[in-house]
This record gives sequence, C-alpha cells and structure tokens, in this order.
Amino acid sequence: MERKVKYGYDFKLRCVNEVLKKHQAITVVAKENGIGKTGLKDWISRYLEFGNEGLLPIQKNKNYSAEFKLAVLKTIINKSLSLNKACLLFNIPSSSIIRRWQIRYTEEGLTGLKPKVKGRPIVMNFKRKQRKTDKPLTREEELLKELEYLRAENEILKKFNALVQAEQANQNKRLKP
Repeated sequence: MERKVKYGYDFKLRCVNEVLKKHQAITVVAKENGIGKTGLKDWISRYLEFGNEGLLPIQKNKNYSAEFKLAVLKTIINKSLSLNKACLLFNIPSSSIIRRWQIRYTEEGLTGLKPKVKGRPIVMNFKRKQRKTDKPLTREEELLKELEYLRAENEILKKFNALVQAEQANQNKRLKP
C-alpha cells in the first residue's frame, strides 16, 4: 500500500523553480501556494543537494541500523553539522528523527540505537516439556500428570464459579432498589 503524498512532484518542482529561477521570495511563494516556509526551504535544499530526485517522496517509517545511526551521530559531532544538514547529507526525512537518536544514545548508549521490537508481545505459554524418550510413562509419572491436569481443571472451575456468583450478585443489586 502506497502512502498518500500531500504535495506532488510537479507542484514541488514548480514552487522550487519560482524561487530559484524566477527569483521570488520564499515567503511570497509559500503564501501563494498555501504551504509552510520551512517546508519550501526543505524542498529547495533537497533540490539543490540531490536535483530532481530530491523532490520525490521520501520513504517514511524506514528502519535504520544501529551502525548507520551511530555513523550519523559521529559525523554530526566530528564535522559540527546541524541536524538539517545531516538530514540532507544522509537523506533522512526529518531532523526530529536524528534528535530522537541523540537522546536515546545519551541515555542508553549503543543499545538505545538498536531497533525496538514492534507489535504485541508474545504471550507466554506454559506448555509441558516434551519427553525426550519414547519410553512409556511410569505409574508415578502418570499420576503426577493426572494430578496436574486435575489441579488446572479445579482452578478453572473455581474461577468460573466466582464469575457466576459475581454475576448473580450484580443482578440482585439491579433488582433491589
């Protein structure tokens, strides 16, 4: 599924050309076209850095490796780059992404730069360990297995009974004014 692009390539190119080739002010072009000045400045700087390809939609939600993030942060420090210049240099969509990396790196170190696991956590299943041998169970093992099953069944019945009693109590409260 493609992501929706707010401004098309032709629109961006026209706005950038009005500023660069027709020598109009950024504020005037931004006002005429109903866009923000900072967005237009970003388009211009990306156009100057990458040419026409700089105006193509940037892939959002991209996953960067920890090594890449560390290289970006070290380059910023070594070359004294601003966040916007680093975004241009490494083709990162927003300076806020790099800022987030900086904060995590100062707080957690290199582990803060590693990609986080997304989605719901896996529910722990308490499954019985499978027997490694094909030998039949001894009488004692069979009894222990049956005892474990009966205890689990007993717990389920207790919980069900508690739910039924709570529901009956709730109905009694509704009936009595």
